[in-house]
Amino acid sequence: DMSTIETPPLNRLPVETVVSAYDERIVRAAIDRELERQGQVFFLHNRVASIERVRERIVHLCPQARVEIGHGQMDADELESVMARFIGGKTDVLVCTTIIESGLDIPNANTIIIDRADQFGLADLYQLRGRVGRAEHKAYAYLLLPREMMTVGAARKRISAIKQYSSLGAGFRIAMRDLEIRGAGSILGTAQSGHIVAVGFDLYCQLLKQAVAQLKGQKAGLRLDVDVRLDFVVTNEAEFIAPPTKPSGFPAAAKTPVPERIPAFIPVAYVSDPAMRIRSHREIAEITSREQLERLRRDWRDRFGAFPPAVDSLFALVEIKLAAAESGVSRVEVRERKVMLTRHGDFILVAGKFPRLVGSKIDQHLPEIVELIKKL
Repeated sequence: DMSTIETPPLNRLPVETVVSAYDERIVRAAIDRELERQGQVFFLHNRVASIERVRERIVHLCPQARVEIGHGQMDADELESVMARFIGGKTDVLVCTTIIESGLDIPNANTIIIDRADQFGLADLYQLRGRVGRAEHKAYAYLLLPREMMTVGAARKRISAIKQYSSLGAGFRIAMRDLEIRGAGSILGTAQSGHIVAVGFDLYCQLLKQAVAQLKGQKAGLRLDVDVRLDFVVTNEAEFIAPPTKPSGFPAAAKTPVPERIPAFIPVAYVSDPAMRIRSHREIAEITSREQLERLRRDWRDRFGAFPPAVDSLFALVEIKLAAAESGVSRVEVRERKVMLTRHGDFILVAGKFPRLVGSKIDQHLPEIVELIKKL
């Protein structure tokens, strides 16, 4: 259990967050609007080598603005003078690096424009957005991305999370979404992307649960040590909804067939709360028996409603793991309908060949794999 502080300071307004492809018209309009109300602007460009060119571009776009540069490689006295002039209202636009990320409280600066927002982590973006909106005025944060990154990738998910959680006191929800996007690190060490990446979320949860039980002097439950790799199943929602990319080397006009895939995850539309979604993933990762599987099915149906196809497929993957564990199968892999099952380090062959999936529809494949393993 934990308590969270979600009450904002008195009279504080949420920062309006705008996500856009880089467009100088948007930059000009944002700066002009802020200057019209006698405010100041942070323009964050986190590359010292090109920051002078960016300043010149801002001067060209808004000739009426007083523009200065601030970054960590400047002489300390010079940087102090720059910041003093900005705090004193003698500078309208500060073109800067992430040096502004912490320790600044400038109530008159209520617009921040972040260039190449895709290069920042979710925590960084949240912290940077917090540099504005520190007074009673409405504040704006513009997150600018390269046009080609507007639709896909982890960067887009981070940006979308920042925009979604723009309400006051949303920091904890952003942290949970960040955990979901990039995965947890090593709980028992210092690495931020440790054992979970190496062994997978399912096995990690089971190993951790076993270790905790042993420390408490309890009997450790069995774990499903089964590796499942199916080329027609997508377990990541962002990857599933992303438009397919053409293989390199093909001409733009060439039409390449896109393999049919089925989803197997907990959709955001089904469980919208990030913390609840992570908890649900942990619950399904800790299943080690059919009784637990049926209990969880009933529980989710009561809490969240009827299952979408992606959740049905997720439960089917658990059934495959349970059936494989009962049959002593340590690895289940499917490539181009070829089923490769490994037991005691050797492939299982039927009549000297790998079994093949024969169902005409792709949604028949998961139950077909379960039945195939049960017959072993």
